[in-house]
Amino acid sequence: MKKTAAVPYQIWMLIFVLVPLLMVAYFAFTDSNGAYTLENIIKTGEYVPIFAKSILFALIATVICLVIAYPLSYILSTLDISYQSTVLMIIMLPMWMNFLLRTYAWQTILGNNGIINEFFGFFGIGPFKLLNTNGAVILGMVYDYIPYMILPLYTAMAKIDRSILDAAEDLGCSGIKTIFKITLPLSVPGIISGITMVFVPAISTFIISKMLGGSSNLLIGDLIEMQFLGTSYNPNLGAGISFVLMVIILIVMAVINLIDKSGDEDKVLM
Repeated sequence: MKKTAAVPYQIWMLIFVLVPLLMVAYFAFTDSNGAYTLENIIKTGEYVPIFAKSILFALIATVICLVIAYPLSYILSTLDISYQSTVLMIIMLPMWMNFLLRTYAWQTILGNNGIINEFFGFFGIGPFKLLNTNGAVILGMVYDYIPYMILPLYTAMAKIDRSILDAAEDLGCSGIKTIFKITLPLSVPGIISGITMVFVPAISTFIISKMLGGSSNLLIGDLIEMQFLGTSYNPNLGAGISFVLMVIILIVMAVINLIDKSGDEDKVLM
């Protein structure tokens, strides 16, 4: 019965996950005539600075999301159940809007005639160049992906038995010590999930960098898009770049899983 119930899921995974991955691998290792070649993978080396910039931006955005989301998730998990539902709805509300519209909104906010520069204009300051900068790209990533950090963190913290925290306080632990000694170790699975859910889309984003970063902030997602939709149409090279990016993401996820497993072993030893 269980095997039968899993068949639709297996078919879905086969058609929409495995087949596209095999197609990417095929085009990555072939030329326009279908002949086997490593040229696409080798040529990817020309874009190492773009890869490095994409990884750096994704790391910065992930760290900022974690720093903001962790205390917010902790506070949320301590609220009354009825308030938790309301706050979660507020957090999820922007995600009901189209991704493109949310990014357009930041163009309006950060522009030379935008809300922020208009505010500083009242004091005779500015205008500041906020749009088409590295900071604007990272800000867009944080804004769009922070819910993916909050939700797994909140879920992990909400599952922590309150009696454990009460026992720690009864034994003399201060609030801060309880957070670092109990809450933080028990919320590691949520941290790992949040990092994965933010870093993976952030490293491959292209709409945010194009609209908020301008032409000077070319990231790996933009480069891949150019190979399939731009004037420099080369799907084989685009597949090669995508394949290398996929390998990088798999390596990062493998390292994160190793950290997660070692953390579980430490908790067991404790």
